[in-house]
Amino acid sequence: MNLDALTRTSGEWLRGTGPESDIVICSRIRLARNLADFPFTNRASDAEKTEIERVCRSAMDKAGLDLDYQSLVNLGPLDRQLLVERQLVSRELSNGDGPRGVAIGPRENMSVMINEEDHLRIQVMNSGFSLPDVWEQINDLDDRLEEQLHYAFNPQLGYLTACPTNVGTGIRVGVMLHLPALANTKQIEKVFRALHKINLAVRGLYGEGTQADGDFYQISNQQTLGKSERELIRNLSDVIPQIISYERQARQEWIGQRRQHLHDQVSRAYGVLKTAHTISSSETMHLLSSVRMGINLGLIDDLEIRTVNELFIHTQPAHLQKIQGESLEVDERNIARAGYIRRRLLEGRHDDETAD
Repeated sequence: MNLDALTRTSGEWLRGTGPESDIVICSRIRLARNLADFPFTNRASDAEKTEIERVCRSAMDKAGLDLDYQSLVNLGPLDRQLLVERQLVSRELSNGDGPRGVAIGPRENMSVMINEEDHLRIQVMNSGFSLPDVWEQINDLDDRLEEQLHYAFNPQLGYLTACPTNVGTGIRVGVMLHLPALANTKQIEKVFRALHKINLAVRGLYGEGTQADGDFYQISNQQTLGKSERELIRNLSDVIPQIISYERQARQEWIGQRRQHLHDQVSRAYGVLKTAHTISSSETMHLLSSVRMGINLGLIDDLEIRTVNELFIHTQPAHLQKIQGESLEVDERNIARAGYIRRRLLEGRHDDETAD
């Protein structure tokens, strides 16, 4: 896989065409697995990690999986950060030590991390609210790997993992949501309190410890032990439609009661993005959030959701520097980011005008 080419493409999860994709960016399921014949990664020597990597890669080849492997040892900090921004690897894998890597599917909807906290972190993510489809894909992927590997498994406890909170199914079921109306109308904290009471975690765009820039939130299960995979998926599948309903209701109330104010906010955000000559990553996220909502509410009609989704990722620091082809300081990135956004938005309008 040519990592430079990632700046010219978008992963399947960024398409913006899945179910409920006006609010649900993507659905993701991750499985933690370990090999029975090796110590956990945090207790393994570099020689053992090398062997774990070899065994896992061999298993993927024997299973006939269409995955492209990248050794993170051979990647520089910028390329590793690019994969983090792309949601293909975790920050922990990027910043880790010793032999480690990731196998990536051609549509970027699958990735298998090797030697993260666990020997294997298997991930599938699709556009929109599509947990049943994601489960079918990752279950098949896991079964094919398990035919080739001897997983650490206990008949009473289930799959054994480095962190006790993952023991059992080893599954993390998550949905990434865009909730600007609930955030702007100050209803978001009420929703979060309700989620915490039913053991669901709320995180920012890049997982644990990150902020919800652009009003993006990841909601996932905290408990794995004592429940089946299907139970955990069903629990989240029952909750997410309620949040979608709350967000839609908040949007309609907002546009019904303060349409001019909302239209002005969206238009100003779009205007700044089209004309700014320097802009930070954080400000970009917040302005794009308003524009994305404006498109879904019919307040902007010359821009596609997919373009906005891509801009959220392509304007992140590593993507931006790869696009520019050089290392940039913060101020230089802010200037380059503004120029890139102006070009992308101009291309979008030109395509629409040509089509007319």
